[in-house]
Amino acid sequence: MTGGAFVCRACGGQRVPLVISLGKTPLANALLNADQLEAREATYPLDLVYCEDCTLVQITETVPPPQLFSEYAYFSSFSDTMLRHAEALATRVIAERGLGKDALVIEVASNDGYLLKVYKDAGVRVLGIEPAANVAKVAEERGIPTRVEFFGEPCARALAERGERADVIHANNVLAHVPDLPGFARGLATVLADDGVAIIEVPYVKDLIDHREFDTIYHEHLSYFSLTALERLFGSHGLTVLDVERLAIHGGSLRVTAGRAGARTPSSRVVELLDHEKRWGLTGLDYYLRFATAVADLRRTLLALLSELRAGGKRLAAYGAAAKGSTLLNCFGIGREYLDFVVDRSPHKQGRYMPGVHLPIDAPSRLLRDRPDFVLLLTWNFADEILEQQAEFRQRGGRFIIPVPEVRVA
Repeated sequence: MTGGAFVCRACGGQRVPLVISLGKTPLANALLNADQLEAREATYPLDLVYCEDCTLVQITETVPPPQLFSEYAYFSSFSDTMLRHAEALATRVIAERGLGKDALVIEVASNDGYLLKVYKDAGVRVLGIEPAANVAKVAEERGIPTRVEFFGEPCARALAERGERADVIHANNVLAHVPDLPGFARGLATVLADDGVAIIEVPYVKDLIDHREFDTIYHEHLSYFSLTALERLFGSHGLTVLDVERLAIHGGSLRVTAGRAGARTPSSRVVELLDHEKRWGLTGLDYYLRFATAVADLRRTLLALLSELRAGGKRLAAYGAAAKGSTLLNCFGIGREYLDFVVDRSPHKQGRYMPGVHLPIDAPSRLLRDRPDFVLLLTWNFADEILEQQAEFRQRGGRFIIPVPEVRVA
């Protein structure tokens, strides 16, 4: 990949060697209707590279954002874990920042208003920015004012010119989706109040590599961040990283707090984690090159288990019609020869089909009705929540296969 046409999304560097190629896959959230099953699906290369100039890990293909997000199948409110996570975060920020009715909280990629609702219920003024019209409509119905557009410099300038400067901006699991990272960072700096903070959550690339979370890689996720990469990106575009936390959610995430450049100095946690990343090797290519071998080993182990169970006459299904599930099924070649169907809690997905492998998606109640012997848990990042919800299925003898980071049966 070095010397090719691809340049880093963050810094424009051209030293971007290949880390892993996952082949050509369909768009992970492009769920199909029955009348689309005979049509040819578009597929795109899924190649992961590392920038030797700014340390950002990223895929090389950029699918136009309107094609990915203008109509979206993921609604955050269908995850109890996400709702608890949002409530805890918003409650803490309200207390720490002393937010009241005169404050403004903006969320970028606000989805169905699951996070902003906590602020609104506490009397804080809120504004959502959400490009998916179908999801924004749900937020509006819940009383969350929402602009249907992509966030960037033009959106930020329009808000700032109207006097809409945010005391707090949330950007949860959206930065990875952004093609224009410099423009997004400048947009945050533009719309922040002088003493405001941007609170950004992203999957942590260290956990992705260490725990073989290859299924976090799909075309909506353009970039995979270390703190080093974030600090260099923000520092180049008017922001300072003030604090950082490591979170368990989504298989391992970073929560970064940033402010306008020069307002405050970074915490000791920022300094320490930047130092740790150097010592762990996250700032060099060698750390990432073992990933391809680790993923290949995982594939062999999982396919061997599924083949053994099928040969023994066991009936198999899957849980979770999420993007990571689509990546796992398509990259590992797991379709109807192994699984009979997929279940998901979201009614927006039920009745449709998984891209590529064309497995039908049904409601979780089908597990009790059809009683498969084993269920491949594609949304393994919510394993505790789902295993608890499926207590009756398990009591009746059903077992779950958790594929990442190690294949195990629960």
